[in-house]
Amino acid sequence: MSHWPESNWSAPWEFVILGFSGWPPELRALLFALLLPLYLATLTGNLLIVGLAVVDAALHTPMYFFLGALSAVEVAYTLVLTPPMLAGFLLPPGGQAVGLSTCAAQMGLFVALGGSECLLLAAMALDRYLAICHPLYYPQLMTMGLCWCLLACCGLGGSLLALGLTTAIFQLPFCHGGLVNHVFCDLPAVLVLACGDRDLQERALLAACLLLLVLPLALILLSYTRVLAVILGVGGATGRRKAFSTVASHLTVAVLHYGCATAMYARPPRSRSLEEDKLVSLIYINLTPLLYPAIYTLRNRDVQGALWRAVGPRTPGAAHQANVT
Repeated sequence: MSHWPESNWSAPWEFVILGFSGWPPELRALLFALLLPLYLATLTGNLLIVGLAVVDAALHTPMYFFLGALSAVEVAYTLVLTPPMLAGFLLPPGGQAVGLSTCAAQMGLFVALGGSECLLLAAMALDRYLAICHPLYYPQLMTMGLCWCLLACCGLGGSLLALGLTTAIFQLPFCHGGLVNHVFCDLPAVLVLACGDRDLQERALLAACLLLLVLPLALILLSYTRVLAVILGVGGATGRRKAFSTVASHLTVAVLHYGCATAMYARPPRSRSLEEDKLVSLIYINLTPLLYPAIYTLRNRDVQGALWRAVGPRTPGAAHQANVT
């Protein structure tokens, strides 16, 4: 409970994103120069995967449908968080002022996209489980209609979670000003500014994060455990190598995503350090979205072949070579 009188409890007209405004200007300029190329590379890589998944007929399968959807979510995620963060590096000390509605929208979009990505990774694990463990029934089970239905459910689940959490937080009164000690309007950084009894909101935040992390992660681990058992038990060396490469790529992405999310949100809000959260945010905002397209394009021959067909020379010999590889 806050010791401030209830008459002083009110929502601020605007929030100020402190970011790294307290750091030396030279260091902030260096970070901007380092992170801007990463941002452009992240957009390019994910947009490339989305484009290939749409235009290349060889990639019109459920696995690449979900991969394209994952890259599209990463593009939106990057557009929501990275430009304001980069702009904050160039602003004078004192932080970046944003309106109340802008802060709420930023928080809501972040939660919606992050939650959708968690569910989408689980849908990708389900797809690989059906493809490898039930290959005879896979074409009848994993239809494009089901793919679109799963994608809609992922988006709806993330959006409902975002709406509930954002509404719950911004209905609270605020008595600690509007200084958000983060690079964007993250849930814990805004929640610490609230007055009154925050226990219910903190428990709801922790329960929602655990629910969104534990259940999909359990499904992913169970699916890939069964997939690995099948891969090691049947099939030739070439098929096992290709299937294992696909599973390894998916597991690597899942570990990166859930590892960062767990480190950030799967612990009580009162035990966290906002300064540490800001440093970790540099990783999950700038590095992990960049690694996703690199993991899939470097380890996946189908994506490599689609890329070659898209940018390679348009000659019969080149087309034959692409088909062979």
